[in-house]
Amino acid sequence: MRVGILTGGGDCPGLNAVIRAVVKRGTQLGHTFVGIKDGWRGLISANYVDLDTAAVAGLLARGGTILGTSRTNPFKKDGDVEKVLANLKKDKIDALVCIGGDDTLGVASKLFDMGIKTVGVPKTIDNDLSCTDFTFGFDTAISIVCEAMDRLRTTTEAHHRVMVVEVMGRHAGWIAVYGGLAGGADLILIPEEPFGMDEVCRVVQGRKQGGFNYSIIMVAEGAMPKQTEGFVTKDSTVDAFGHVKLGGIGEMLAKEIEKRTSLETRHVVLGHLQRGGSPTAHDRILATRYGVKAIELVHEGKFGRMAALNGNKVVDASLKDSTGKTKTVDKETYEVAKVFFG
Repeated sequence: MRVGILTGGGDCPGLNAVIRAVVKRGTQLGHTFVGIKDGWRGLISANYVDLDTAAVAGLLARGGTILGTSRTNPFKKDGDVEKVLANLKKDKIDALVCIGGDDTLGVASKLFDMGIKTVGVPKTIDNDLSCTDFTFGFDTAISIVCEAMDRLRTTTEAHHRVMVVEVMGRHAGWIAVYGGLAGGADLILIPEEPFGMDEVCRVVQGRKQGGFNYSIIMVAEGAMPKQTEGFVTKDSTVDAFGHVKLGGIGEMLAKEIEKRTSLETRHVVLGHLQRGGSPTAHDRILATRYGVKAIELVHEGKFGRMAALNGNKVVDASLKDSTGKTKTVDKETYEVAKVFFG
């Protein structure tokens, strides 16, 4: 088979490790490969690059994606799906390995329903895809968050400040909870549980009264105050999948805390730092296992499926079941985090 590989959505450490694994194992199985540039946009415009074992050598530790990425949605603009179908036929691409999050794999699922042979690999630092215990990229992201927390703690303590750290997480607070637990956050705010400003200020003031002259608050970008409706944003524009650009909750929190408590408060937005750099050893291995599983699913003719982690086993799950429903932080995990609030 001639297999197309694409990476879509936000970049994340481990993408190149997946590409490497798919090509290496797939070549052993007798398949050939074409890399589709910039996600679904490259399939619309027929922008490809040939891939072989030499082309993917040395990719294991490399961050980003050699194929490029975009947030293109072929179902958004009239005629784009038809271009995708026509290019697959014209360029004799028999199957697609699609590496991405909910949006990218949602497109793959729709194309499968239209008769295209697609297999998915779960990628998102947010860890919010259903049907898999963990996505690759998540471990790297929380490791970066943890290191940032360690660095912020020393300066926050030295200056007797409150520090608000904003991390990614639109609908699910996995990065905030895991990063906050690992980094010793004094309060963690997530999209799953709207927060009250009075409660936040009580924690900060309680620490001050208890002899702690600093506090660090971890907040996911999608966390929402109880008294507001919708996300806190600085920009009303939306991407091709209808998502508004998030950002601003950390700054809003810092200003409100300082106003209510008179304690000097700063905010830090970790932003794309969470996506960058080399993957951790854990993510290198997970991404490799996912890549091998994905091409083996192609080889076995098991399309409309996604590589997934179940316990310590890499299995396959339905693309349709894996997309369209966000995997949110479970109450048990958040209750563990709450033990350390204040």
